[in-house]
Amino acid sequence: MSSLQPPASAPVRDRVDACPGALQTHSAADGELARVRVPGGVLTALQLRVLAAAARELGDGHLELTSRGNLQLRGLQQGTQDQLGARLADAGLLPSDTHERARNVLASTLSGRDGEGHADAGRWVTLFDAGLRADPSLAELPGRFLATFDDGRGDVAGFAGDVGLLALAPDRVALLVGGTDSGLRATGDDAVLLALAAARAFLAERAAQGSTAWRVTELTDGPARVAARLDGPREAPVAVPPAPVMGPVGAASQVDGRTALIGVLPLGRLTAAQAELLADRTGQVQLTPWRSVVVPDLAEDAVDDTAVDLFRTGMVFDEASPWLRVTTCAGRGCARSLADVRADAVAAVGSRALPAGGARQHWVGCERRCGRPQGDVVDVVATASGYRIEEG
Repeated sequence: MSSLQPPASAPVRDRVDACPGALQTHSAADGELARVRVPGGVLTALQLRVLAAAARELGDGHLELTSRGNLQLRGLQQGTQDQLGARLADAGLLPSDTHERARNVLASTLSGRDGEGHADAGRWVTLFDAGLRADPSLAELPGRFLATFDDGRGDVAGFAGDVGLLALAPDRVALLVGGTDSGLRATGDDAVLLALAAARAFLAERAAQGSTAWRVTELTDGPARVAARLDGPREAPVAVPPAPVMGPVGAASQVDGRTALIGVLPLGRLTAAQAELLADRTGQVQLTPWRSVVVPDLAEDAVDDTAVDLFRTGMVFDEASPWLRVTTCAGRGCARSLADVRADAVAAVGSRALPAGGARQHWVGCERRCGRPQGDVVDVVATASGYRIEEG
């Protein structure tokens, strides 16, 4: 058996996880930053209105979508954390003070609505989140711990979650650990219990190794050792589908005859006004890891007007738009940034002057390259003398 040393590529976790939450904010160059966990990306119209008001009255007027389908508020003043927490709690966005940073859950887009996949991943999200909050021990999960619930369409299983479910058939579900198939299998009804057991097994294995790891893959033989702590039927592991570079965009037909619109937000920034418009047009939205918003359950006679109104605010519904290929770090929101990368990226898109022939690219203000998406991407790195382009 290998010695209990962290993998050579694993980062050294010599400090307490300081991943921001709604109550534990992060001090940035533009003020305090709060991250609101949104399991499965689902928000009600009421919650959108509460978030819009908080962004306008307490922050910089924007909500930022993250690659985990969560939201961030920036530019918060010191001392507003309690007020923000009270607003979020009243809207059902902060159901647990102790577990709030551990509620990172991605779910298949449009699951249960468009007829794709083998299961309703939204049901898994609801059950997992309730089980997570009901177990005091799971409050110890790091703020970077991630669960992925894929209904079988293969859209979120590849996001390297610490635990995950991948439906292989209507009543046959694979448990993913550290982004790989553990070989463990469950029925649709038992799958969430197995995922919760895997989260507990991560904490147990971390303690056994004397580790302060934030992710399963930071443990020595993490995926294998966590899986070995679990009971259940096993099969030969299957390949986990890679995460798509881009998610769905445009109109999607639902099995009930209604339509869902999926719009991308340039640089993942949702204005308070846009959030309020969404709340006026739908009862619920789903945020995606591609920084897009799903507006579901639209009647046929409401689709065109909704699309036009959202398009006028800057939301993108064209899969050929360069905004599907451009991401950035926080830019001037971070003291380390050497340039206003967001403004520079906006100018480059507007003037059709994107580097690397408009290839998928991530603009960053320093060598840390925060927010870099998975897969092949060109790095546009700010330096003291301009931007450096790194391809491949």
